[in-house]
Amino acid sequence: MGKKLYVGNLPYTTTEQSLGEMFAQFGSVESSKIITDRDSGRSKGFGFIEMSSDSEAQTAISKLDGSQFDGRQMTVNEAKPQAPRENNRRSSGGGGGGYGNSFNSRY
Repeated sequence: MGKKLYVGNLPYTTTEQSLGEMFAQFGSVESSKIITDRDSGRSKGFGFIEMSSDSEAQTAISKLDGSQFDGRQMTVNEAKPQAPRENNRRSSGGGGGGYGNSFNSRY
């Protein structure tokens, strides 16, 4: 099973292909993903790489963390599991029913 890596402080021009090619020099890349803004489609400056083995991932981390890529100092480390998101919507349903509304209480 492979290991997923977080890659931060990427130039906004980085493509998934160029990111994968950079990591391929340290082993087999299973996948590469640049995270983009859902509204504009622009890169957010970070992404994820999945390497085929833990040893390849460790080599990539040791060689690339803190290195320069197009003038930016990258951060490369083991990706942490995504925290579950809280659903901020209320599930109580309903909406306004005129509770205590003086307009509705007259009729």
